[in-house]
Amino acid sequence: MTPKHLLAGLGLVLVGLAAGAAPARAQGNEPVSYKMDDYRSPTPETLEGARAVTTDEAYDVWKAGKTIFVDVLPRPPKPKDLPAGTVWRMPKREDIPGSVWLANVGYGRLHRDLDAWYREQLRTLTGGDIARPVLFYCLIDCWMSWNAAKRALEYGYSSVLWYADGTDGWTLQDYPVEERHPEPYDQP
Repeated sequence: MTPKHLLAGLGLVLVGLAAGAAPARAQGNEPVSYKMDDYRSPTPETLEGARAVTTDEAYDVWKAGKTIFVDVLPRPPKPKDLPAGTVWRMPKREDIPGSVWLANVGYGRLHRDLDAWYREQLRTLTGGDIARPVLFYCLIDCWMSWNAAKRALEYGYSSVLWYADGTDGWTLQDYPVEERHPEPYDQP
């Protein structure tokens, strides 16, 4: 490659960064199993068995109103060692209107009770129809949605969509959001 071509390529990268381009996706093959750590890192471009969608595609699917949107952002834990009497409020979460927030189901390993709860939530949301389209999302560079979508595929769901850019990509396009609270789950 000539220096002229290198400079042209560097210029395109810089233009993309200046324009607010989304972070690059991880290159290469997707993992065989769940991501078990470093959940906030570049994700693959694909998830075998699922349909990966862009922000505009997610918006079109949302407008059509036939797909269940599932936010899987982990619920922030209450900080330890808060002084007595301190009031702690969970940070506000704004996400895609009409979504359901199933917090913590995107970790690589789920406690059996959380796994059973997740299965039941999906069964309830889909009315038991494993062919009903379900779209999973979180944030940009968040493996939680990839893991949650992969798990849904393993549960037998056949119309799984994965929106890798999540609410970050959604809000960059100024699409509507609404405040959301996670579905209640009492840990054992």
